[in-house]
Amino acid sequence: MAEYQLGSFAFDSRLIVGSGKYESFETQLEATKVSEAEMITVALRRVPLDVPKSENVLGFIPEGMTVLPNTAGCYNVADAITTAQLGRELFDHGLVKLEVIGDERTLFPDVAATLEAARILVDDGFEVLPYITDDPVACQRLEAMGCVAVMPLAAPIGSGLGIRNPANLRIILETVECPVIVDAGVGTASDAAEAMELGATAILMNTGIAGAKDAVKMAEAMKLGVRGGRLAYEAGRIARRLYATASSPLDGLADF
Repeated sequence: MAEYQLGSFAFDSRLIVGSGKYESFETQLEATKVSEAEMITVALRRVPLDVPKSENVLGFIPEGMTVLPNTAGCYNVADAITTAQLGRELFDHGLVKLEVIGDERTLFPDVAATLEAARILVDDGFEVLPYITDDPVACQRLEAMGCVAVMPLAAPIGSGLGIRNPANLRIILETVECPVIVDAGVGTASDAAEAMELGATAILMNTGIAGAKDAVKMAEAMKLGVRGGRLAYEAGRIARRLYATASSPLDGLADF
């Protein structure tokens, strides 16, 4: 049985990777394989569909991976809807990562436009994964309208700052029942582990791997960070204490 479900899709790997910013398509392919991710995002507006597949990103995706089309680069509802529809035609499924950007400098999402676009896409039968701020109320509304997951940011896209507001992520995790996928801002394996230890369902990352000095090694590190963080979450950490506690029981000690 798969670890978790996103709409009609089931996955074991809790690491989702992106396909942009690599120094070459060959490096992208190798890093993606090493990550053992089962799903990869593709920004449709940045894929030259008028060239052969062997010359664009789609020709360098490991066989059998689920392609998650995303609406990156869209700044209004109409463009996001059109891009999502193109993705459904290309990949023959309605799973889509919804991005409606509100600010060109920070790439923060336009919350109102994201809510509107999500409602339209859900009504049209799409399985929507919206990129959203770490706003618990917005996440609750997206879940209520039928999104199959919510994707709150950890930090601005590509910043590598790690989780800036773990308290908000914890509130989101406590107040929605759909999968919560931490998206954007993860810079290294410890960031990934922290997100998973909070209880996130999965993590989506691109720049943290593609922008590393050695993308293939970082893909391995992120994979292990995600796995370790999830295991720690499932195991349940010890309580934090102000003072030391003996690691061995004190009862029954011999008298000397």
